[in-house]
Amino acid sequence: MREFIVDKLKVEVLGSRHLMGLAAAMAVAQKINQLLSAKAFVNIIFAAAPSQIEFLEALLKQDVDWTRVNAFHMDEYLGLDVDAPQGFGNFLRAHLFHHATFNSVNYLNGNAADAEDECLRYAGLLNQYPTDIVCMGIGENTHLAFNDPHVANFSDAVLVKIVDLDNACRIQQVNDGCFARIEDVPTHALTLTIPALVNAPYVFVIVPGENKAEAVKFTLNAGISEKYPSTILRRHPNAVLFADDKSGGEV
Repeated sequence: MREFIVDKLKVEVLGSRHLMGLAAAMAVAQKINQLLSAKAFVNIIFAAAPSQIEFLEALLKQDVDWTRVNAFHMDEYLGLDVDAPQGFGNFLRAHLFHHATFNSVNYLNGNAADAEDECLRYAGLLNQYPTDIVCMGIGENTHLAFNDPHVANFSDAVLVKIVDLDNACRIQQVNDGCFARIEDVPTHALTLTIPALVNAPYVFVIVPGENKAEAVKFTLNAGISEKYPSTILRRHPNAVLFADDKSGGEV
């Protein structure tokens, strides 16, 4: 393992995707248990993507009292079929939420009759249950959740918003094997905003794979700006980025 710090962001580069997932899971579980020693419940936002699978599998093997955890997710496509496996709520249900008993699981509804009302509803939940921990990835275009560069706003006044997805983001969904063709990828989504994510006290960033090497390089080396949304992580006092040998190969 290589460890170093860029600005305030701690970085750990592990020798394989499996080791990266395990290291991230152990760190997250340790933080959950530390927080639960001082409070009744912990509120966590999870990312849904193939990049998170090793981490989620390892996290479920840790000693955590999930009955004291309120779970949220950070984005959702608009207009997918309710049962579509590409739906982020469905992904997390399959890989995490159905494998442990949470105090509550709070889903973003991409099929709500009024998407603006859904943003307000979910923002209300986030205000009711202030986030303790965020477990996120980074997109190939350095997006956080669905805050692509053209819609990312480090000073967003809202917690949840409707966004259109840029071409690089939609191509990533094909590269990840979630959709067969870019034409199948939805063009709009609901997303938690940058402040909703990075204002959490603790942020754990899990970024494996060769396709993410350039994104990790920009995250650590580019100027901090909305052009590269993930660069904001370098200002967070308690954020850790976990990479594997492929995603961390250029740093």
